[in-house]
Amino acid sequence: MKIAVTYDNGNVFQHFGRTEQFKVYTIKDGKVESAEVVGSNGAGHEALAGVLADFDIEVLICGGLGGGAQAALSQAGIEVVSGASGNTDEAVEAYLAGELVSTGVNCDHHDHHEEGEDCGGECGSGCGGCGGGCGHHEPPMEGPNVGKLCKVHYRGTFNDGTQFDSSYDRGETLDFVCGAGMMIKGFDMAVKDMEVGQIIDVHLMPWEAYGDYDPNAVFAVPLAQLPGAENLTVGETAYLQDMSGRPFAVKVLDKTETDITFDANSEMAGKELNFTIELVSVE
Repeated sequence: MKIAVTYDNGNVFQHFGRTEQFKVYTIKDGKVESAEVVGSNGAGHEALAGVLADFDIEVLICGGLGGGAQAALSQAGIEVVSGASGNTDEAVEAYLAGELVSTGVNCDHHDHHEEGEDCGGECGSGCGGCGGGCGHHEPPMEGPNVGKLCKVHYRGTFNDGTQFDSSYDRGETLDFVCGAGMMIKGFDMAVKDMEVGQIIDVHLMPWEAYGDYDPNAVFAVPLAQLPGAENLTVGETAYLQDMSGRPFAVKVLDKTETDITFDANSEMAGKELNFTIELVSVE
């Protein structure tokens, strides 16, 4: 049996898709027989599943990974134990002792109106932010309201006129720091140049909102890796944890006797959105 651990200077590297090395442990009779550090050959994200398969890896221990990587590893027949940290040798010993529990897919995803932190590309195209790991950066947002606390009222509708949200109906403003990544891109872009008291209408394409629907964000996880998952039902919303322990929502698409399939796409993914926005104040 062989176990691979994402590796960085003796510790579990926290971003599976960007790991440059693995420490590969050969296990015999339940104990570590030998270990060696190997390179990832520059592969990334789902392609790493093929690298591990070439090394005859049966178990991967890592920090964080997204749904696409999880699906690729599952297809390669590799058991995934995510959420590990600290010394790699200790992580393997904990696994062999049955003390290492997987957190499943733990890449942060979308909240309503807010974009999650980037996960190094492992989540697919839907993660709107670029927390330093996606390999490119957009120019800093500029405008008189950028970096300031903006309070707005808004009404959101789909193209058929159906309203999906309204701060007017709730009777309270939406407060956020413009340009800080708290909002979807198109909303921030609309507010950055507004004047207090101004009301505008904007139409956002998916890439300005919650991104296109990403099939790689649909992934299956063995029920044995998610205690309590056997009680979930198809259509139900569940919550997994990211690397910082923060919950993110997924929808249960399917469940068998052995596996459960989740969809980590936002319900807004792939949709064009319309907003009426009123800038109430800027601080």
